[in-house]
Amino acid sequence: MPDYLDALRVSIDAFSKARGQADPQRVLAIPPDHTRMDSQAGPITRAAWQLLGNRLKDVMPALGTHEAMKEPELQKMFGDLPRDLIRVHRSRTDVDTLGYVDQEFVTKATEGIYNKPWPAQVNRIISQGGHDLILSIGQVVPHEVIGMANYTKNIFVGTGGNAGTDDSHYLSALYGCERIMGRCDNPLRRILNRGAEMFLTPYPILYVLTVVESTVDSGPVVRGIFVGDDHSVFFEAGELSAKVN
Repeated sequence: MPDYLDALRVSIDAFSKARGQADPQRVLAIPPDHTRMDSQAGPITRAAWQLLGNRLKDVMPALGTHEAMKEPELQKMFGDLPRDLIRVHRSRTDVDTLGYVDQEFVTKATEGIYNKPWPAQVNRIISQGGHDLILSIGQVVPHEVIGMANYTKNIFVGTGGNAGTDDSHYLSALYGCERIMGRCDNPLRRILNRGAEMFLTPYPILYVLTVVESTVDSGPVVRGIFVGDDHSVFFEAGELSAKVN
């Protein structure tokens, strides 16, 4: 098992220095929910709590349109993480639309199959929470809607609104999920990454991405952990995930 505590300590320090900031004092963690148990997001979130203490102010599972986690699910995933840190994402009411990826870009990315602008939506805890560090945590694993899960999907779908989520899934269905599964470069990923370039740069988001292999004998085995704040961290993780999944 990787030393998540040490990896977080080194990565957060480097990230803060690169942005010319002091040690973060108000931190938000965004792990996936219990349906992504193999991601190791639970232990990583607990490691962040152990490292940061009361500087970790909020933990908001990226529910997307899922129901809020119940206590048995929270216990299984996060253990003794204080429950007063947990925030619930509500995709119908709690979102801001930061802007739109323009129609021209969407049309080109989807090879003309879909030609509407795409709304870049996030939970208000990101856009209005005033955090000086946001840890977006999750697993890069084959996914039928976005080729390889997580990275900017964790933000725009995991904490996004119904409009952005519905449009993202619909355009991928039109394009053909069999043309997308297991591929890092695909129409929806291009759109979400473009949205990140346009609208997420003001926010101090550090992505903590795992690659986990599901083995018959040993169960989930961590094959890599990738931490960074740009597209390369996702594509490197995706390259490894394609080999082990």
